Amino acid sequence: MPDATVQHFRWDEIELEKVTEMISRKIVTGDREMLAQIYLKKGALVPIHQHEAEQMTYILQGALRFLVGGEETTVREGEVLLIPSNVPHQAEALDDTFELDVFSPIRQDWIDKTDDYFKR
Repeated sequence: MPDATVQHFRWDEIELEKVTEMISRKIVTGDREMLAQIYLKKGALVPIHQHEAEQMTYILQGALRFLVGGEETTVREGEVLLIPSNVPHQAEALDDTFELDVFSPIRQDWIDKTDDYFKR
């Protein structure tokens, strides 16, 4: 049987990281996947970027307009967007937005704080 440690996380005990003036996040990381709560103020822009991780974005409140691989789509409350690995994408918050992102594999750039595309 594999050596695995069960972990239990409470969102209210995880520090809120201020990424920019308009974007904040909380992350939980396992060995092969990452879950993130993202808070975006209306008008926030996540600049175009890409990463190895496949990404699923689930909108809990608000709406995001995505540009994914050159195609524009709006994702609203209760909807999920799947972004394949290595596909360039950006997002703009149409409202104050609260969403969950799932990444696999984990976003090492977020852990190392080398995700400088936010500062462009």
